[in-house]
Amino acid sequence: MLNKVKDYIEKHQLLSLDKHYLVALSGGADSVCLLLAMLRMGYHVEAVHCNFHLRQEESNRDEAFVVNLCKKYDIVLHLIHFDTKTYAKVHKISIEMAARELRYNYFERLRQDINFDGICVAHHQNDSVETVLLNLIRGTGIHGLTGINPRNGYIIRPLLCVDKEEITKWLDEQHQDFVTDSSNLQAEVVRNKIRLSILPLLKDINTNVENNIMRTAQNLNEVVSIYDKEVSNVLKRLLDGNRIDIHSLLNETSPKSILFEWLKTYNYSPATIEHVFSSLTSLQSGREWSSETHQLTIHQGCLLLEEKVPDLPTLRIPELGNYVYHDDCMLRIESQLGKVILKDSSYACIDKSKVSFPLTIRPIQSGDRFIPYGMRGSKLISDYLTDRHLSIFDKRRSLVLCDNEGRILWLVNHRPDARFCVNDLTQETLVFSFFNRKK
Repeated sequence: MLNKVKDYIEKHQLLSLDKHYLVALSGGADSVCLLLAMLRMGYHVEAVHCNFHLRQEESNRDEAFVVNLCKKYDIVLHLIHFDTKTYAKVHKISIEMAARELRYNYFERLRQDINFDGICVAHHQNDSVETVLLNLIRGTGIHGLTGINPRNGYIIRPLLCVDKEEITKWLDEQHQDFVTDSSNLQAEVVRNKIRLSILPLLKDINTNVENNIMRTAQNLNEVVSIYDKEVSNVLKRLLDGNRIDIHSLLNETSPKSILFEWLKTYNYSPATIEHVFSSLTSLQSGREWSSETHQLTIHQGCLLLEEKVPDLPTLRIPELGNYVYHDDCMLRIESQLGKVILKDSSYACIDKSKVSFPLTIRPIQSGDRFIPYGMRGSKLISDYLTDRHLSIFDKRRSLVLCDNEGRILWLVNHRPDARFCVNDLTQETLVFSFFNRKK
């Protein structure tokens, strides 16, 4: 077994004898095997154990076992206790997800604090097989069928080349005991159902099913490397900043796959991506889809993607001066004698005699109307912006400056209202400008 693990480590260049690694040690067979194997192979290791206090006395039993094991082999042990149930409740996530977040967040903080080079965890071949089946059941892209990766950032998995039977056999040969987590023997969570119910049924069909699944996953890994390279090249060709021309996308060999790989990076679910794809042929502008972090729309024959921004505030302006509005944007109000005209949409020149403070700057609202300077008659601001081909996201960011009666003086950085603009009778001009201080 050690030779298989050595070859696997060398093949994937996972570890180096001159570096230092944390080993996640639960006390179960897998983690005990990993710790001892790394010691036998001469790696510099320290152990880390998390007590999640989820199994009453069993949790304390596991901790005691780990402490004694590390004393036996003279290994430094980092030990931490978590109130997992409270964390799950506060963050409104499952106990399983809470334990995962607590564990990996702590591992990374500890790794940085002691300046170690990696965190070794004891996933093995059976875990990878279960992951393939789990992803297949849930629905996944091609990457989900390749199993568990040997490395993910600082997380390293040296035992993926061996199965559970090889691990327990090797521990028996070493006369090394371990603890058993009773929750792994209960068919409650989905992964345990796969382990305890589905895989045994598949083995009745083919006793070599796990090896066959892993062989398929390894073959798919080769396919994925080609697939990823081609998708990356296509996206480089299609992407224009944050937009993709829909016609160009649909002319690609596999447009749905390209769309999936682009949008999954921004937390879009497979179901949402499927809905986006089915809507592309209509080219209906204004359609919108949101993920936790981003928003997507169809605009002028393109898919336009942007990061979500919080709702814009309303700000009261009591007098002349400089006002920081939002996200480092500033509104400046100056007064100049006589008639001033600046032919730049970044400025608005308003007759001071027609304005009364306090003013208000706010996002546009449904039903807002103004009389655009240089045009006749009033116009809905939403229609004005549509005529100028602004996307739904640009409209959402648009602002108006109003007087104390709520009348719109300026559609910010577009046009002032004709009723308040300077003329030959103007004696004093208010000059408004709105800009980002960082630019």
